[in-house]
Amino acid sequence: MPEIKLSNISKHYDEVIAVDSVNLTVRNGEYVALLGPSGCGKTTTLRIIAGLTLPTEGEVFIDGIDVTYAPPGDRDIGFVFQHFEIFPFWDVWDNVGYGPKLRGLDEMEIEKSVWEALETTKLTNKVDNLPEELNTPELQRVGLARALATGAKLMLFDEALGALDPKVKAIFQHELRKIVKKNKLTAIHVTHDQLEAMAIADRIIVMRKGKILQIGKPTELYYSPNDIFTANFLGESNFIEGVVSKVTETGSEIQLRDGSTLRTDEKAIKRGSRVVINIRHELLRLYTIERLSALNFVPGKVIGYRFLGDRHSYEVKLDSGEIIGVKEFARAPPSFKMEDTVTVRMDTSLAVVFKYPSDGLAPHLSLE
Repeated sequence: MPEIKLSNISKHYDEVIAVDSVNLTVRNGEYVALLGPSGCGKTTTLRIIAGLTLPTEGEVFIDGIDVTYAPPGDRDIGFVFQHFEIFPFWDVWDNVGYGPKLRGLDEMEIEKSVWEALETTKLTNKVDNLPEELNTPELQRVGLARALATGAKLMLFDEALGALDPKVKAIFQHELRKIVKKNKLTAIHVTHDQLEAMAIADRIIVMRKGKILQIGKPTELYYSPNDIFTANFLGESNFIEGVVSKVTETGSEIQLRDGSTLRTDEKAIKRGSRVVINIRHELLRLYTIERLSALNFVPGKVIGYRFLGDRHSYEVKLDSGEIIGVKEFARAPPSFKMEDTVTVRMDTSLAVVFKYPSDGLAPHLSLE
């Protein structure tokens, strides 16, 4: 199980900085996800680890050995792409056996490696099929089996589940994690899908504009984001502006634009500071207007509604003019309709308070 270390890795393309001074250690046996919007540098980082792209600056170490300029074939890596790169005129057996043959294994070793990979990926009944005879999930399994058959202990996945439909993806991502852990592999998984990253990874690395913003367990990033972009990128969040009106030993009170007050656990921001409260859609509840008489209740009006199967999703315009989202379990028909006057109860126990950015809120909410 190899350890991967990136030291001050940068990659420049003329005027474009694709990766900007990235420092990262992936521990032995760890499954990490590189998460971020398109163009954030996550795939370039993965390709630098694989040896498919040379960095402009910095070093890559695998198990303490500098492999920065080593060719891909010398890095003992299995690479699974979104586009399967399957040889169209070879059957499943020959496709999976390609890697072991390149490594110079004898026929018995090749047969053992291929068969174990096919058993792991549940493809033993497809050995004679050509790619055109397989569906998309089966083709993805072939790509994974081919990487496993090489015997590599480091697996790199580049949007490997991107071609699967949501229901199949939910099943396959669970199986993929089980395979990685059962075989004691180290895995780095590039995705722009936050749900996929949270379901698969031990740790998530959030990237934006070539830089790492935060590294942590999925729960850490979801409930304790370091910055507004990360808070916005993971899950569905509201960002409500206010001013700290009171600070005590147990927290602070924040006055919103309409005069409503929220009490939070935040103690580190001074009285009078302008702030942004990050509170997720599922932490809000809607009530009738009569429930307005306490802290953490904010008035508004329903201006949008969607049925999401397991959830009712409301869009509410607060009296301050801000528009927020509210999600509630769909145990019954929706309790509110368009134009209903409501009070939003805000559970601030898991809210995160940020200082208002000097350059405004919009640049930090951009998903570019």
